[in-house]
Amino acid sequence: MKFLKRPHLLAIAFLCFTASSCNKKQEAGIPVGQFASLTGGQATFGQSTDKGVQLALEEINASGGVLGQPLRMITKDNQSKPGETSTLVRELITRDKVVALIGEVASGRSLEAAPIAQRSGIPMISPASTNEKVTETGDHIFRVCFIDPFQGTVCAKFASKLGAKKAAIITDVSKDYSLGLAKSFKQEFTKVGGIITGEQSYSGGDKDFSAQLTAIKSANPEVVFLPAYYTEAPLIIRQARQLGITVPFIGGDGWDSSELVGVGGAAVEGCYFSNHFSNQSTDPQVVAFVEAYRKKYNADPDAMVALGYDALRLLADAMKRAGTTDPAKVNAAITATKEFPGVTGKITLDEHRNPTKPAVILQVKNGKFAYVETIAP
Repeated sequence: MKFLKRPHLLAIAFLCFTASSCNKKQEAGIPVGQFASLTGGQATFGQSTDKGVQLALEEINASGGVLGQPLRMITKDNQSKPGETSTLVRELITRDKVVALIGEVASGRSLEAAPIAQRSGIPMISPASTNEKVTETGDHIFRVCFIDPFQGTVCAKFASKLGAKKAAIITDVSKDYSLGLAKSFKQEFTKVGGIITGEQSYSGGDKDFSAQLTAIKSANPEVVFLPAYYTEAPLIIRQARQLGITVPFIGGDGWDSSELVGVGGAAVEGCYFSNHFSNQSTDPQVVAFVEAYRKKYNADPDAMVALGYDALRLLADAMKRAGTTDPAKVNAAITATKEFPGVTGKITLDEHRNPTKPAVILQVKNGKFAYVETIAP
């Protein structure tokens, strides 16, 4: 440096100052972290949630942000891999200094993140993790979706409405989500007089389900409950049809992906699943949301989009009510949420930080998800 002339020194100083100013400008705003499966086995879940978050972010910032500042999303991809989420969440909290977290869809990955957020005193809102254990982690963990006991009960009640007296269950033993739904479905279905003719299991990533389906077929169920993700559900149903199983399959919100029809094709026609949202709703708020999403993405929003949208909007609302971005005070404001007008329904958080809200039943019809009915808590 001592050999550089003064003009050169001034130029370097100017460039350093400019770079520093740019960095500060890029880092302006209230930092909020999001961890999601943007790639990997459940990528459509994470991508949909992120699109909902980004739409909410644009709307919030366009209307003045929060407390006079824009929200700044810092999003990290866990690649749908176990173990990856914990690393990313620690980075978001310790390095990026986020004041709150949005994530995840998969219950297993939310359960991985929740203890870290709880110990750090950072509020975490899950858009779509339905396993009841998620919020049991502690008082800093919230969600905007209903939980598995309710969803499993809804599916069992609907199976009974279809006239089914006998049901079989196929469970993914590698997923907390699937285990929770299977448990609640079985409890409710037997409670209303139904009989479980058989229970079979597999592990996420399996491709051949012929042994399980052969056993299911021999027991002659009138409906099959399949609490799976969209990654395996269409494969299982296709193989079931090939073996001559013609009864309806019923699933949970893990079916909510275009991949269900893309992979399942004609085999999944007529099947049903519970969900958080229908883009066919005539509610004015939902209609406006669907139109805004179509304008931005040229597609219809699914439930994961809607839940991501609601999660960030609820967080922003809590910050405004708290009058600060201090995590402890924001946490208290989230806890006190009552009648928040979400596009997935009005959200009131109970003492376990779970929302009380309805579910919808959708049917695969002509390659699309058609609204069937709404089932209240």
